Amino acid sequence: MSEVVLAYSGGLDTSVCIPLLRERYGFDKVVTVLVDVGQPRSDIERGNIRAKQLADEQYTIDAREEFVKTCLFPLIKANGSYEGYVLGTAIARPLIASKAVEVAKQKGIKNLAHGCTGRGNDQLRFEAIFRATDCRVIAPMRELDLAREWEIDYAREHGIEVPVTKEKPWSIDENIWSRSIEGGKLEDPYFEPPEEIYGWTKTPRGDRPAQVVEIGFEEGVPVSLDGVRMGGLELIEKLNIIGGEHGVGRTDMVEDRVLGLKARENYEHPAATILLAAHKDLEHLVLSRFELKFKVMVDEAWSEMAYMGLVEDPFYADLNAFVDQSQKRMNGSVKMKLYCGNAISVGRRSPDALYSQDMVSFDSQTLSQKDAEGFAKYHGFQARLLKRKNAGNI
Repeated sequence: MSEVVLAYSGGLDTSVCIPLLRERYGFDKVVTVLVDVGQPRSDIERGNIRAKQLADEQYTIDAREEFVKTCLFPLIKANGSYEGYVLGTAIARPLIASKAVEVAKQKGIKNLAHGCTGRGNDQLRFEAIFRATDCRVIAPMRELDLAREWEIDYAREHGIEVPVTKEKPWSIDENIWSRSIEGGKLEDPYFEPPEEIYGWTKTPRGDRPAQVVEIGFEEGVPVSLDGVRMGGLELIEKLNIIGGEHGVGRTDMVEDRVLGLKARENYEHPAATILLAAHKDLEHLVLSRFELKFKVMVDEAWSEMAYMGLVEDPFYADLNAFVDQSQKRMNGSVKMKLYCGNAISVGRRSPDALYSQDMVSFDSQTLSQKDAEGFAKYHGFQARLLKRKNAGNI
């Protein structure tokens, strides 16, 4: 019997893959693996029902805590962001792929499939993990060159109910970190996104009063909200709700994909926006000038590797080693004001701060201003010397 393990989401693409794997590829048995990384409970339930109807065997794996601890906490510490994108989908794909590989190994199946197209980044993220095994990799969407409208018609012909129509063909991907919306008219970069595409955030409005939240960090990881300690999963869930009420975390951007294509993307990520802004603000209080300057380069490299799905590359481990070392003093809290779509840091404190209020105060006598005179004499010395030489004064 020929068998295949399919990384399954419950959406249009992967649902269509199930009959295609039988009809076009001749597989006798399709095993689906649905990985829970914080999707809405209704999506998980619908995905389970649909998989049981379509697949021969279905596995649902709750990886929410693992996703937060092994993917999102490192992302926060590295200020993960690619061209302004908070990497929600990108950082989840390798974990989802690895769970599909685990099921394939347990069952002795040598075929792995995904539902990614040949135009996006996800095919690369999945296959970076899949191709590290000795399994055959199958990508029906890419190999059969399928269009979205064809998939919708095919799904209807096979009695597959999917929440997509030709009028609203949005492709939506959600996990606890972000919600991405693409496809249809959104592919026109000049088309203004309708409010109907947003599911997490309310329309930013100035008549809503501002709200201040305080986020506590230990070694760069968020551990408390408004003084109440809680796990990362709960904290992110709460911030998504709070931030969403204020319209925080909407991104409409043109993104450079790995393949070189530019793509119009729309995202929602309230908690990510708040946490990344708070974390970066705390870093400026705690880290030295040289740590900050170098870490900007490390963070950018880390984000690019995560975006490409190259989380098993040794360079990614090297970057994480520096990031982890830099975060050992990253303890403290940051107050964030949420208002009309904005998340603004309005206060920060840390027992490890390199800031001395006494030293910088205009009213303090701790630091003698005269001590700075010698430094000032030689500040910019080489530039002054060159200017004098060019003027013929030397």
